Amino acid sequence: MRSKPGYLPPALSGARVEAGGKAGRLNYYVAGEGAPMLLVHSINAAASAYEVSPIFEAEKARRRVYAVDLPGFGFSDRSERPYTIRLYVDAILAMLDEIARECGSQPVDAVALSLGAEFAARAAVEHPERFRTLTLVTPTGFDRGSEKRRGDPGASREIPGLKKALEFPLWRKGLYQALVSRRSMRFFLKKTFGSDQIDQGLFDYDYLTAHQPGARHAPYAFVSGRLFSADIRNVYERLTLPVLVAHGTRGDFADFSGIGWTANRANWRIKAFETGALPHFEQPQMFIDVLDRFLGDPPNAVPVAA
Repeated sequence: MRSKPGYLPPALSGARVEAGGKAGRLNYYVAGEGAPMLLVHSINAAASAYEVSPIFEAEKARRRVYAVDLPGFGFSDRSERPYTIRLYVDAILAMLDEIARECGSQPVDAVALSLGAEFAARAAVEHPERFRTLTLVTPTGFDRGSEKRRGDPGASREIPGLKKALEFPLWRKGLYQALVSRRSMRFFLKKTFGSDQIDQGLFDYDYLTAHQPGARHAPYAFVSGRLFSADIRNVYERLTLPVLVAHGTRGDFADFSGIGWTANRANWRIKAFETGALPHFEQPQMFIDVLDRFLGDPPNAVPVAA
């Protein structure tokens, strides 16, 4: 992969399309024919649609698959603006509008990674009629203490003053460069995979996408806690559609000790993989088999008391 400064190749095969809307300019990839599926990547210092590439490549053989670059990442708008929970939920809803223009009003099967799962879940609570199923891959909001995350609707877990401190002109550029150095990115990917055996293609693309103009804005919102929902337990509990949680058991993102409450919800399914946080990279065929079985025979949607 080329390393020329500013160069960024497409993250995925298929057509690359740009659209507008409340979330600003969004880039997405689309390929295949059939029932629509939306893929949503995670949020971190070097996020992009590349994170869903194994799912995209497998599912495009039988579905119409859409994979978005969320605001501040990939080829989407990276301008200096407020990056908030609302912005990311609006981005997912804008993608549903794009899908509806092509595929009609049929509900969509959505797959979302890590913090992206919180945004997708909130969108599904707001507009349940637009989702057929929701698959959350190593989602945030199920770790120890998550049962207490019942704050005001839409409130974030931002650490006051941290984002302003990160963006102080004297050190903001140098701090970001240290965060996305090759050494730092390899360190964090090892934590993600829970192993020294990281995916080299993901590492290479992460490095390129993290060194584009405006790349620091969204990650600083992430690091400050602004994008984590203070009310996420309430959001998850309000999901009535079929939900699959697929998560790893290794690495820094393997704490799902707060997920036990879903055992009493008939619309939830949980599958643990003996992998790090990205099971679709480490065990792609097993992951796709689990996903396709869920999509082929999802549990019934259930009413949940408000």
